[in-house]
Amino acid sequence: MSSEVGKVRPDLLAKFVFSRTGVEDPRVLVGPAYGEDSAIIDMGDFVLVIHSDPITEAVGRIGWLAVHVACNDVAVRGAKPEWLLPVILLPEGCPDGLLDEVTAQIDRAAREVGAAVVGGHTERCPRLDRPIISMTAVGTAPRDRYVITGGAKPGDVVLMTKGAGLEGTAILATDFSAELTEAGVPEELLEKARAFMSEISLVKEALALAEVGVNSMHDPTEGGLLGGLAELAYASGRRVEVWEEEMLVRPETEAICRALGVDPLKLIGSGCLLATLPKEKLGDAQKALGRLGVNWAMIGEVREGPPGLLVHRKDGRTERIGPFVEEELARLVSSKGAR
Repeated sequence: MSSEVGKVRPDLLAKFVFSRTGVEDPRVLVGPAYGEDSAIIDMGDFVLVIHSDPITEAVGRIGWLAVHVACNDVAVRGAKPEWLLPVILLPEGCPDGLLDEVTAQIDRAAREVGAAVVGGHTERCPRLDRPIISMTAVGTAPRDRYVITGGAKPGDVVLMTKGAGLEGTAILATDFSAELTEAGVPEELLEKARAFMSEISLVKEALALAEVGVNSMHDPTEGGLLGGLAELAYASGRRVEVWEEEMLVRPETEAICRALGVDPLKLIGSGCLLATLPKEKLGDAQKALGRLGVNWAMIGEVREGPPGLLVHRKDGRTERIGPFVEEELARLVSSKGAR
């Protein structure tokens, strides 16, 4: 029996998931595939973009987070999120107030992105010690202008926005506050870190970059920034080289990760957007992100060569990253539960 938590490894996905997808349908332009964020279905003049994502490790703001995380993966296809279907699983015997809180969060987040809740499922489950939500988000995009993870081309530059590990930083500051306080992290820093949760949505910047004409976009979630970059590289079949010294890592993230022994580049990273685009479109991207007030950095390049991710670390090492990057938050939650 495997003791791993978090995303299933790519070799198991290929063996047990991607090989078992029911009947073939020519309308499926992008189906289950490594690193790809959402299914893309050909509907004639437009495409339908569909994505499902669970929230299993966060407790605070779980309903709000479920909406934005799922909608992010629709937006990186260049599609505006329009419809939501949450599956809400509650612990057995939990008070009605928990359901009230979760659904109020879902309603508020749905209004923030302009999407409608059109279905789903809700139940109490035995042997569950925390609420879990699996959210499906659906949107549409023009037939000739959708974006995929695996679209990076040699010569592209690699952009990131906002910062690495934003979601994970906010979760750690909330769910590990006692451990961080004991380690000497000031409460005012934790308060700033918790506020990162309000930056999780990347819908506006993803749609803006789709208009610019990027070749690929990706939402780095489990496995963090390096996990997202690896998925982009291997999905595209390209060599991606990035430089740690160029990456955006906020001081609050660095302090919290240092206190808990976490690599901020491998910490769950919703809120950060990865994109690759031709160098000649860099000015247009800068203007689009500037109009939205979104901080960004150019952190690497896409090159010819065997597919993979090369990370040039600040200390001079060059790290080769495989297709699977272990999620730091999942590791911490697992070790905390084992104590």
